[in-house]
Amino acid sequence: MMSNLFSIFDPTTEINSLPLNWTSTTLGLLLIPTSIWLIPSRNNMMISLLMNKLHSEMKTILSKGNQNKGNSFIFTSLFLMILMNNFLGLFPYVFTSTSHLTLTLTLALPLWVSFMLFGWIKNTNHMFEHLVPQGTPTMLMPFMVVIETISNLIRPGTLAVRLTANMIAGHLLLTLLGNNGPAMNHTLLTILIAAQILLLILEAAVAIIQSYVFAILSTLYSSEVN
Repeated sequence: MMSNLFSIFDPTTEINSLPLNWTSTTLGLLLIPTSIWLIPSRNNMMISLLMNKLHSEMKTILSKGNQNKGNSFIFTSLFLMILMNNFLGLFPYVFTSTSHLTLTLTLALPLWVSFMLFGWIKNTNHMFEHLVPQGTPTMLMPFMVVIETISNLIRPGTLAVRLTANMIAGHLLLTLLGNNGPAMNHTLLTILIAAQILLLILEAAVAIIQSYVFAILSTLYSSEVN
């Protein structure tokens, strides 16, 4: 029995003073066969198909002149990294690194800062135009500047918190249901297992959706500074 419900998210498990939980962030790379980079195979074709599909989605968001694969590569790579960590967290006894703001904010904040610096240095007038939407009444312009500024400032936080909260919610629900198992009879236990399987399928869908949302919103933020 767990001493604390949130201990499943505890990143401080150490062996010989090494915080080994965070190694799960790169654990997925060890599962990729090395031959995938050298020999054409079904796995290689699947990844290429996925990357091309993501590029075609992001190309519609990126501004003109930035629609080649090189500009969308960072966002497709971000999608695959988050997806890998989300899926690894669904396995028993594997630490979910994306359930911590330490990782999600580390991904979101540098991207947002780089977009803001590029936009304000290279396209200053364009950035000022974004503060006042077209057709705004003169009386409301000061308020719109404040609202748009605040919405810009909280973007990295919303990106990070959205991913973290979705990962935590599903894991907590599965843990709560699992803790009640030993006290149930066979009928209720069968229902509980069926419910957990359905929740696990839902969690797999959430893992894909949240990875996609994070990557797409990052692409959208980058397109606004050009």
